Amino acid sequence: MTIEEEVFRKTKIDFNKIIKYGFKKENSLYKYSKNIMNNAFRVDVEIDNNGLVKGKVYDLSFEDEYTNFRIENSTGSFVGQVKEEFINLLRDIRSHCFIRKSFIFEQSNRITKAINEKYGDEPEFEWEKFPGYATFRNKDSKKWYGIIMNIDKSKLDKNSTGEVEVINIKLEPNEIECLLKQDGFYQAYHMNKKNWITIILDNTIPDENIIGLIDKSYSYTITNKNNLKNEWIIPANPKYFDIEKALKNNNKIMWKQSTDIKVNDIVYIYVAEPYSSIMYKFRVTQVNIPYEYIDKNLKMKKVMNLDLLKRYKQGKLSFSKLKEYGINAVRGPRYMPIDLSKYIKEIEM
Repeated sequence: MTIEEEVFRKTKIDFNKIIKYGFKKENSLYKYSKNIMNNAFRVDVEIDNNGLVKGKVYDLSFEDEYTNFRIENSTGSFVGQVKEEFINLLRDIRSHCFIRKSFIFEQSNRITKAINEKYGDEPEFEWEKFPGYATFRNKDSKKWYGIIMNIDKSKLDKNSTGEVEVINIKLEPNEIECLLKQDGFYQAYHMNKKNWITIILDNTIPDENIIGLIDKSYSYTITNKNNLKNEWIIPANPKYFDIEKALKNNNKIMWKQSTDIKVNDIVYIYVAEPYSSIMYKFRVTQVNIPYEYIDKNLKMKKVMNLDLLKRYKQGKLSFSKLKEYGINAVRGPRYMPIDLSKYIKEIEM
């Protein structure tokens, strides 16, 4: 790994900031130069449109490129000083022009963002020896439901090499057996292979499929003390779906099913802006109904039937009220906190 690769590992460039920093665009490259070591050397830094950084150091006495500091195991205080100043400049560029990411690969970061939006959990980097390993745990029960790791692909497939990131999640043994027949799934790395499975995060498997499986893993961490497994909060975007219009005839609707909801579960519909409130309560009457419908706003492979139980006035169960019970986002189906369920039952009386 080069010095540049090490410094800019787990970062994403902000092109607006590099212009403010002093980079100038020349064709497809952004270029920046700075003298170091009392003007004895010059550092030229180039960044391409993909954010790839390359630097060169020139000895101004001879106008030749100076590369001694890149030689492995090179010694001497002078060489060490050149290397230190080069790295310090790269770190300064990183600090001012790049955004820190939790992980190396984009899918890993997208999955992390989705987990945070859904459950409010951040990755926990617990091992100094393995700085790329992070756990996700239920903040109430403290139990793990996911672990992202950077490993060499040879750990999964003896015929492949190269760094990859994977996530380990917990599933039922029969589901693990079925998934292992598909591309992108592997026997659990460093975990119990009966109850855990490894998923490669290289875009082989769509994000939404992985999130659906993480939901199942998360369900194993829930205790009845904090959540109700048979009550759900599900978001609805009023721009794309008019619930009142759908309920007009018989107080029944068909709804996208993206998680392990069962018949007789209770579903509360949270209607997004401009309402920003839970506004409906339904009972699930049928699940896992095959449904093929795709447009630019909606993709559904299976749906469920819901019967209306109750309407709530806008603002009665507002987002600010939900935040009082630990709900900081409603981006997808999530379990109902038991204390919020009790509150709702109280205001229904």
